[in-house]
Amino acid sequence: MSRAPLSINYNNKWPLSHRLNSLTSDKPVSGLTGSTLLSGTQTPKTSGRQVVAAGLGINLALGILYAYSMLAADIATLFPGSGDPYATACLAFAVSMIIGGKMQDKVGPRVIAFLGGLLVGAGFLVCSQTSSYWGWVFGFGVLAGTGIGFGYSAATPPALKWFSPAKTGLIAGIVVSGFGIAPVYLAPACQYLLGQYGLHTTMMILGVAFIVIVCTMSLLLTNPPTGFVPVTQHSPDVVGKQNCVDATPIQMLKERRFYILWLIFFVGAGAGLMVIGSVAGIAKQSMGEMAFIAVAVMAIGNAAGRVLAGLMSDKIGRATTLILLLALQSTLMFLAVRVVSNEDSGALLVTLMATFIGFNYGSNLSLFPSFIKDYWGTKNYGTNYGILFSAWGVGAFVLVKLSSILKAMHGGMESSFVLAGILLLIGTVLAMSLLPLKGTEPVYVAKEPAKL
Repeated sequence: MSRAPLSINYNNKWPLSHRLNSLTSDKPVSGLTGSTLLSGTQTPKTSGRQVVAAGLGINLALGILYAYSMLAADIATLFPGSGDPYATACLAFAVSMIIGGKMQDKVGPRVIAFLGGLLVGAGFLVCSQTSSYWGWVFGFGVLAGTGIGFGYSAATPPALKWFSPAKTGLIAGIVVSGFGIAPVYLAPACQYLLGQYGLHTTMMILGVAFIVIVCTMSLLLTNPPTGFVPVTQHSPDVVGKQNCVDATPIQMLKERRFYILWLIFFVGAGAGLMVIGSVAGIAKQSMGEMAFIAVAVMAIGNAAGRVLAGLMSDKIGRATTLILLLALQSTLMFLAVRVVSNEDSGALLVTLMATFIGFNYGSNLSLFPSFIKDYWGTKNYGTNYGILFSAWGVGAFVLVKLSSILKAMHGGMESSFVLAGILLLIGTVLAMSLLPLKGTEPVYVAKEPAKL
């Protein structure tokens, strides 16, 4: 029986005996480069796909955050300020991304995602037992928001580590697309459960389901073995030497472009969430009880934006993609003023508006994690992206609250869309400074060893 030749790309500086011992040992040899041999039938390709599928499944459950607008009307019957649990959840989500990201960098993604599933489920169970304002702020806002952050922070990093930089945008887009597309099934599911069982029982059913789904999927998350290095091909924004080392959070925070990314993420996320949180209310004016269709279709746009923007950024560069989509999102915000102010705007026009805005918002969630890996590496990826993700939480909290104030003052969403359009134009200009200069290299380059 013939055997295929074994090709292992190890650095020749290692002694032959050392390299041969690595083939029979269960522990990879630290410092070796090239593809790591995995035991059994598992290969880097199949292991990577398993992790991507698990991350996608976790985000499909955690995307309940985007279906909150389907619950808002029932929650409003319990207490005033029904939008506060959602805003609090967004803020807790962002804060816990830093904590969960740092923890998963230290102990791995599996434990953190499992803990996230327990917290989300616990938060929903708390809400199922109370009708008080503070009970919902604590249950949905603090517990569920923190759990979503833990689960989300653990889903993407291990998936990116299994694949080359040439696929960073695509892989990030696929994993986070689950979060965006979740309302496609959650919106009609919530509609049905609310009609059959009421709000509190619906929250109990969802809480138990999330514990089972997220905790089960978390068991499939794993980082590549030590020494595993995928085939390296840089995206257009990352050119030059391939021997980059990983940046610490302190090193990242010393860079001007981190703050540029933070401001752009603040604007892009806040503007998108302002619409996502209100789309059901806007759609009900023309669609009535069928408003959940607009929520579901917008979710498809949200998910598609994550995948297609990631793929596009792998081809033409992150910064170029970001500039194009920010400019388009700004244009859509100004056009939305006409749509929401015109009483004759039909269901189709409202749905299309929400879908394209959702598409552009979703692109942020694949582009910014890709920027973090490109600029500052994977070793501290969870912590670094968690710090950048604070822009998402602050943007959501500030712009969603500001939108509520403007709506109360002017009686509609028109002024909110104008403000969002102006901020997105500013973001477009800022993004131009991220365009790579000809011949640029990654920030941190490994130093050559000193010659004796």
